[in-house]
Amino acid sequence: MSKLAFAAVVALAAGMVSAQAADLPYQSRAPYTVNQPLNGYSWAGPYLGGTLGYEWGNVSNSGAKPSGIAGGVTGGYNWQSGNVVFGLEGDLQGTGADDRFANYKFSNPWFGTVRGRIGYAFNNVLVYGTGGLAFGSLETELNGLQQSKTSAGYTVGVGAEVGIYQNWTAKIEYLYVNLSSNDYTLTGTKNGLDFGTVRLGVNYHF
Repeated sequence: MSKLAFAAVVALAAGMVSAQAADLPYQSRAPYTVNQPLNGYSWAGPYLGGTLGYEWGNVSNSGAKPSGIAGGVTGGYNWQSGNVVFGLEGDLQGTGADDRFANYKFSNPWFGTVRGRIGYAFNNVLVYGTGGLAFGSLETELNGLQQSKTSAGYTVGVGAEVGIYQNWTAKIEYLYVNLSSNDYTLTGTKNGLDFGTVRLGVNYHF
C-alpha cells in the first residue's frame, strides 16, 4: 500500500472521529439493526452509491505503469453488533488507466470487486478494513492490433465512512488490487496487472 495513500486515509479518519458526531441529523434504520448501541447511529441495512478516484499500477513483464481516473457504482449490506459493523460489498468500475511501453499500449478498461468489510463505529463514523475477490480486464495494443484478457485476483484495503445527512454517508477508501497473469500473443509473454486506487464515494442507506 502507498504510504501516502494510507496516511491520507488514517488522517481523515482521525479528523472524522474528533468531529461533533452527535449534532449531525440522521434517520435511524431500526428495522435492520442488530444489537446496536442504545440511541447510536445505525449502520445496518442495504446501501447503494458511487465512487470516483485515481488508479496507478504496474504490468508484469513490462515497464508499463497504467494510471488514470476510475469511477463506478457500489452496493452492499451491513450488519451491526454493538460498535462492530460487518458486511458484504460489491462494485464495478470503469477506468481510463493506461500507459505506453516501447511500441505497446497497456490499459485497464474496467475492474470490479466482491469484498467483505469489518470495522468499528464511533457513532456516525466507521473505520474499516476490507478484502476479497477482484476481477478485471488488461488490454494490450500493438500497431493497431488489440488483445484483451479478463483475469481474477484479490483485493485488500482500508477506509473510513461518515454519516453526513439523514441516510447519506461519504467515504474515502484505498484498495490494492492484484489480477493474475495471462498469455498474450501480441507481447509473446505472460502479463498481469496490480494497482492501487484511492477513491471518494457517497452511499444512500435504505
